[in-house]
Amino acid sequence: MMIESVKAYLLGLQDKICSDLEAEDGQQKFRQEKWDREAGGGGRTRVLEKGAVFEQAGVNFSHVFGDRLPPSATAARPELAGRSFQALGISLVIHPRNPYVPTSHANVRFFIASKNEVRQDDTADDSEDIWWFGGGYDLTPYYPNMEDIIHWHRVARAACLPFGDDVYPRFKKSCDDYFYLGHRNETRGVGGLFFDDLNEWGFDRSFDFMRAIGDSYLPAYMPIVQRRKQLDYGDRERDFQLYRRGRYVEFNLVYDRGTLFGLQSGGRTESILMSLPPVVNWRYNWQPEAGSPEATLADYLVPRNWLEDQ
Repeated sequence: MMIESVKAYLLGLQDKICSDLEAEDGQQKFRQEKWDREAGGGGRTRVLEKGAVFEQAGVNFSHVFGDRLPPSATAARPELAGRSFQALGISLVIHPRNPYVPTSHANVRFFIASKNEVRQDDTADDSEDIWWFGGGYDLTPYYPNMEDIIHWHRVARAACLPFGDDVYPRFKKSCDDYFYLGHRNETRGVGGLFFDDLNEWGFDRSFDFMRAIGDSYLPAYMPIVQRRKQLDYGDRERDFQLYRRGRYVEFNLVYDRGTLFGLQSGGRTESILMSLPPVVNWRYNWQPEAGSPEATLADYLVPRNWLEDQ
């Protein structure tokens, strides 16, 4: 296994995504902070704030290692408890300014859990090592548009297709299941892809798949941004966007395993919580007016086959 090749890809992906987002925004640039983790490793955090198109965008790279996996990483796999680990990944969340542009999230990552002592080189190929890839992306609209949703899922399906006809349906369902707010009985948005513990294809093919998903994020999201960023909106649409951002906060702080892993593993708190929106409105028991555009959002927050007959 070539840890350095994974790291090189992830750093290049961070550069590409940040460059394209800056070009699309046209007003603000990402500022970068490099950080070190006391227990081992570090990363580089990039945040764009108060842009013309993106109210806040965070694109983070991290490579951390330690002598014991945190509880969030072993809750579903107790056999890994006590192992040393390395974790590399890119995680990003884009909060647009215009309410007609959906929020989006993407993540691609690579883990190694080892019975051996922590290694920081490129020799993690021992038979005792357990490795896997994970990641995906999901879309969270405030005023959903079927053209956008179908485009998003078509790109996701196309990225998966070279790896098998069953891959998109499998990871699309995983996304619906994962990005679900059980206490609200609704999905976080209109889904996308989510995969974890991917190693059954072998390292090379699994790495190819992770790259296919990482490389497909911009083609999935940017056309949506470009179609919607100039639409007129007023206080009503902005207020609804800020209210619905509260659901994003709820998911990230209550359910998100990446947030828990970062905090439990001693990651940089500011980098982990950059996923939260910059401005949110909270309202007690607020309900949209029946028949209003805001009320129609609920119809989209259920798992659906968006590409049926497409």
